[in-house]
Amino acid sequence: MSDIHPTAVIEDGAKLGADVQIGPYCVVGREVVLGDGVQLHSHVVVGGRTDIGPESEVYPFASIGLPPQDLKFSGEESELRIGARVRIREHVTMNPGTSGGGLITSVGDDCLFMVASHVAHDCHVGNNVILANNATLAGHVHVGDFAIIGGLAAIHQFVRIGAHAMVGGMSGVEHDLIPYGSAMGERARLRGLNLIGLQRRDFSRDDIQHLRTAYRLLFAQEGTMQERVDDVVEIYAENEGVMEIVDFVREQSSRAVLQPKSTNGA
Repeated sequence: MSDIHPTAVIEDGAKLGADVQIGPYCVVGREVVLGDGVQLHSHVVVGGRTDIGPESEVYPFASIGLPPQDLKFSGEESELRIGARVRIREHVTMNPGTSGGGLITSVGDDCLFMVASHVAHDCHVGNNVILANNATLAGHVHVGDFAIIGGLAAIHQFVRIGAHAMVGGMSGVEHDLIPYGSAMGERARLRGLNLIGLQRRDFSRDDIQHLRTAYRLLFAQEGTMQERVDDVVEIYAENEGVMEIVDFVREQSSRAVLQPKSTNGA
């Protein structure tokens, strides 16, 4: 059974699933869709064309789906799509897309957005992603599955963060971070592989060793990046994890791939 506090404002047209809970002083806009079992704690604002998936939970003073913070935005109809079982903590902000980025901002399933983190317009966030307190994604950022963005980190617009990657706290990331990679620094550099994360997610010793060898071939050898990529493909063409890195490096991007400060191993 749904439980909607009498002080909450639910605009005509909003679609609420079964067993939703909406706390005091929430505002739910007319084009909002809340899936089954969604819980909004007090003082949550959900606006625009926002779809929040089943069993997601939004904490006080979060602002979800209000217009993008982009001077080029002119009121075009755009969307914010949030997956299932997503936890959105206090003061989080998420904005819908713009005409310059496909009109959609998307968030996958089972993500955690800690206090005051921000997802800007046209971002695409995968499944099982964590943004720690005050982490910020600028517009058009792509974040792969299981990536972790540390507290107070800032990700530059159009940057790609690969799956299973880790961005250290208080880092400024201006370039693409490879899958399984680790980045840190005021002007972040590639610091090796996210070995602790891989171990925690039960990657086998062999899988980790293959990734480490491929990393060294890509980032600690002489030759052009294309030559190093070709060497890795020759050895690891059948290795799914390594080829995920290769495909990421090969993919067209407006940002360069993040590099180590100096030659180092994984």
